Amino acid sequence: MNNMHVKKGDTVMVNAGNDKGAKGEVLKAMPKENKVVVKGVNVRKKHTKPRKQGEAGGIIEMEVAIPASKVNVYCSKCGKGVRVKYNVKADGKKVRVCASCGKELD
Repeated sequence: MNNMHVKKGDTVMVNAGNDKGAKGEVLKAMPKENKVVVKGVNVRKKHTKPRKQGEAGGIIEMEVAIPASKVNVYCSKCGKGVRVKYNVKADGKKVRVCASCGKELD
């Protein structure tokens, strides 16, 4: 599956899992794996070793990818995560719109 309903820069709301209800920005979209990395969601601790002289090691927190099916695009008008519909404008441009209220997303 190479076509996703979310893309980099979208504000999304998590609808399943430990971070259910969390809102954040999509930092990275991976269509081939059908996964997304969301800012502040699914945070894990990674232990790093210093690789160069003078570089500090330690524990860093980083966001890990979650399935794209567990997030919905956030609609500011509805105030919740919503499904996405696609409409074609008069000039032939395809745009994403909120399935509930019809507001154009992006």
